[in-house]
Amino acid sequence: MEGNRILIVDDEVDLCEILQFNLESEGFYIEIAHSGEEALKKQFDKFDLILLDVMMGGISGFKLANIIRKEKKLSVPIIFLTAKGSENDVLTGFNVGGDDYISKPFSIKEVIARIKAILKRGPKNSEEEGQIVFRDLVIDSRKKLISIGGSPMNLTRKEYEILSLLIKNIGQYISRDDILKRIWHDDVIVTERNVDVNIARLRKKIGEYGSNIKGKSGYGYCFQNK
Repeated sequence: MEGNRILIVDDEVDLCEILQFNLESEGFYIEIAHSGEEALKKQFDKFDLILLDVMMGGISGFKLANIIRKEKKLSVPIIFLTAKGSENDVLTGFNVGGDDYISKPFSIKEVIARIKAILKRGPKNSEEEGQIVFRDLVIDSRKKLISIGGSPMNLTRKEYEILSLLIKNIGQYISRDDILKRIWHDDVIVTERNVDVNIARLRKKIGEYGSNIKGKSGYGYCFQNK
């Protein structure tokens, strides 16, 4: 989980500095916005998680979350940070797309633990919509389509199946032999070299996400949540 990118949106400068220091000590990359308006200038899909204060002047945390979910159609995890802690506030937070809710004052250890728990979940899997979402990369299993930032990728069937397999097993290495058995099934004229060639092409086609596909001698390939 080291290297994950987190955006902190809070108008309390001192709190932001404390969070930034402690989270960077844990290996996270941190960016800060002191208002909802400032946050809207950020490229949300480059972050792995957003810590979002509710009570801010101008655009509130709830309104910003709604923009991220409804207008920008992004699934980046959101943890609300707020002094408000009533049941209605919590429900509102979840209704606008929040993943967790931490009431102030809180311990830094609690925030770190909540962040790590959410990041361990990996990509969101919506069975009803038949989709797996990793940042702005979407796998639509019904349409057999993979898109990035809303733009469909021109992948072959094997490339689609390999990427789907790796993302469904995010963080786990899958051997070349296992990939052959799952993707090529009983074809007898293919070798492990076919896996390497298809993954090399796949890395090029999916742009920045190509670096998420890691190969390790003796272990195979893995899609990492980095």
